[in-house]
Amino acid sequence: MKMREVKDITAMSVDERIAYAKANSPLTEEELQMIKEGSALTTDRADQMVENVIGVYSLPYSIAPGFVINGKEMIVPMVGEEPYVTKSTTSGARLAAANGGFTASTTGSFMIGQIQMLNIENPETARLKILEDKQRLIEAANKVDPVLVSFGGGCTDVEVRTIETMIGQMVIIHLIINVCDAMGAQAINAMVEAAAPIAEEITGGKANLKVLSNYAIYRLARARVCIKKEDLGGEENVDKFVSAYAFAAADPFRAATNNKGVMNGMIPVVVATGNDTRAVESGVHSYAARNGRYSTITIWEKNNNGDLEGMIEVPMAVGTVGGTTKFHPAAQVSLKMMGITKADDFEKVIVSVGLAANLGVLYSLVTVGLHGDFESARK
Repeated sequence: MKMREVKDITAMSVDERIAYAKANSPLTEEELQMIKEGSALTTDRADQMVENVIGVYSLPYSIAPGFVINGKEMIVPMVGEEPYVTKSTTSGARLAAANGGFTASTTGSFMIGQIQMLNIENPETARLKILEDKQRLIEAANKVDPVLVSFGGGCTDVEVRTIETMIGQMVIIHLIINVCDAMGAQAINAMVEAAAPIAEEITGGKANLKVLSNYAIYRLARARVCIKKEDLGGEENVDKFVSAYAFAAADPFRAATNNKGVMNGMIPVVVATGNDTRAVESGVHSYAARNGRYSTITIWEKNNNGDLEGMIEVPMAVGTVGGTTKFHPAAQVSLKMMGITKADDFEKVIVSVGLAANLGVLYSLVTVGLHGDFESARK
């Protein structure tokens, strides 16, 4: 696939960048003007979103051009306060685009709702009883949200496990729920609350916490990229990338900073679309420690040709309907800018941006150094 050269918009004025965005995205002049003026969210509208509102708070709204994801080229919106992030992420995106772009996929929009069961005399027997009668739990959960079910979503399965805690054994029930294009928190919480009385009846125990889990292991997003060694300055720099990965994989002090750099790319996109940054952060960092030790969420390897292969796989619980996206006009504009309507397509974008951010920063680290690159960007 032939890629057109991506224009460097760093030296442009704000108005020139707006003109570029208008020419290269489906946004109208009115929508772009709303973003420029920061007038998208009024105090009255904000008062419908959260409690005790007295005003609104603004952050810089940037664009990262030239992202190629599964063959589609797009401009990605990024909302955040940290300098250099958009530049380094765009640098990674341009390297990727010159090599065919990112290939991304997802596992589906399945989330977990948890029911904590207490006061159960025989936990393993209770576990089997729940599994034998799980259809009652599924039916009780799905009665709560017939609209979600009508779109093909809803509770699809039940898992049960026993855990040992400081106060004894507990039985934990997981409802597996397809939330379709929503993030799904409110639907999940309603479903586990509806299913809890059935669980009490089956086990004779008492349901305590009934709430979603942000550790979304059934809602994974993945992205990968291959960069020719020539585009990185030679095989020596590829080896430096792999060495940097090995450092982060073995050392949690480095892994924490590496992963923060990945989130530097992902979180501004999450913010721009009105999604829950804390849910994304908690899910990603939990996944980074899934093997009992905190490690890196990106992997960099050298292939047989000496080129660089990069990949990322993390939970990604975001939505394109409901929540803040429904109330915040700028969130709707951000999704429109990318041409995104489905949650799984959006998840692919977010992880690709995270991998681009990691690629851009690591390239600076193994060549001119991060401080040197940052200083040059300011001139």
